[in-house]
Amino acid sequence: MTPPMLRPLLTLLTFSPVVAAAPAGPPNFVVIMAEAQGWAQTSFQMDDRVPGSRSRTFSTPAVERLAREGMRFTFGYALSPRCTPSRAALFTGRNPAALRMTFVGIGRSAETPRTRLIPPEPVLELTADTVTVAEVLRARGYATAHFGKWHVGRADPARHGFEASDGPTSNGGPDQVASPNPKQAIGMTDRGIAFLSAAARAGRPFYLQLSHYPDQERKEGRDDRGGGPRPSEEVDRQLSRLLQELDRLGLAGNTYVAYTADHGGQGRTGNAPLSGGKGSVLEGGLRVPFLIRGPGIAPGVCSRVPVTACDLLPTFTELAGAPAPAAVDGGSLVPVLRDPAGRGNVARPVPELLFHFPHYDLGNGGPATALLLGTHKLIRSYETGAIRLFELESDPGEARDLAAKEPALMRDLLARMDARLREMGAAMARPNPNHDPAAASADEPRRGEPRGGGQRREKR
Repeated sequence: MTPPMLRPLLTLLTFSPVVAAAPAGPPNFVVIMAEAQGWAQTSFQMDDRVPGSRSRTFSTPAVERLAREGMRFTFGYALSPRCTPSRAALFTGRNPAALRMTFVGIGRSAETPRTRLIPPEPVLELTADTVTVAEVLRARGYATAHFGKWHVGRADPARHGFEASDGPTSNGGPDQVASPNPKQAIGMTDRGIAFLSAAARAGRPFYLQLSHYPDQERKEGRDDRGGGPRPSEEVDRQLSRLLQELDRLGLAGNTYVAYTADHGGQGRTGNAPLSGGKGSVLEGGLRVPFLIRGPGIAPGVCSRVPVTACDLLPTFTELAGAPAPAAVDGGSLVPVLRDPAGRGNVARPVPELLFHFPHYDLGNGGPATALLLGTHKLIRSYETGAIRLFELESDPGEARDLAAKEPALMRDLLARMDARLREMGAAMARPNPNHDPAAASADEPRRGEPRGGGQRREKR
């Protein structure tokens, strides 16, 4: 019996007339989202000015090819240091704070005395009235598909505009196993290639997203010690297959390919030269590889314009000649993509970028919000009340706090942060009346990490 999720794909394959290549017309879009891949965890230097912004361990020739043939954004960001919020932002062009999709699960209903604050309960299901990139493009005649990790709820992706998908999968993939890769990395690419081939036969433009799974049995700290292909390299192998198929079908000249990740790598030391990692609003948790190749984009360009996954929806809708939804927090990157040096303005509703993470997670120091304006970044910790200011162009590792030296700038950015949080109706952590400092001190090494039975994780 054919799985329901693949029936639309097989219908395309069976009943579509064969054509050699997609005709000139609306462009195609392919988005690859890697899992927990840090900014410096590819073998291509993400920043022309920072030699340490490439890996000496991982080999990612397909990412290298994208960088040579397209534009890479050295200030490319995930909107959250966790996967569910980042994926929701990509699908919708909305900030996770506005969606209130700020975490991957809901904590215990009975709060313990270990935490000073009580995090808000996040929304775990992408609401039916939230417009997605697939819905906008499908209304323009696009074929739409999502294969791989869904992780924005339990509703079928078909309810959000995707004609073909693997269903509402979580970390375990369709098989619900501890380590879905390499089986699912290969399988989702197989399904993606079949989908775009079918769309080309039908003469339809397409939107295809491939979202990779984590390797649960090979965490970041062990990636460099043998035992098969490293997760970053497995993703790269599948990216290479996809690029080759676009070439073979004659689709590369009319297809935009975007590559990014849902958040930085796990661990405090794996994201050097950046500080922090997964779960943290420091650069190591938020800054990720971000590359786009496609028609009209100059090759080999390193852009210094800050961008996020929220910007992809308005970018694609403009390129497709489709109206963008009224409520988006991102802006079109088209002016930047069409500039031979990767310069230009992104017309977002406001110029600053907000990263709101009101949760304890992986020893991150507690709930925090970060705001980026240009290359200045403000971080507020709600646990301690500390406010720190960094200039990222000269200090990507966030080692020099400028708050005391730049009080006027600090106050301006703080006012902007407060205004954005209010405008978005962001959910905030609140004081825990049962907080016990002694209990908190005893639990400090694991504070905020998911405990067995203490988190409800999204499942298929």
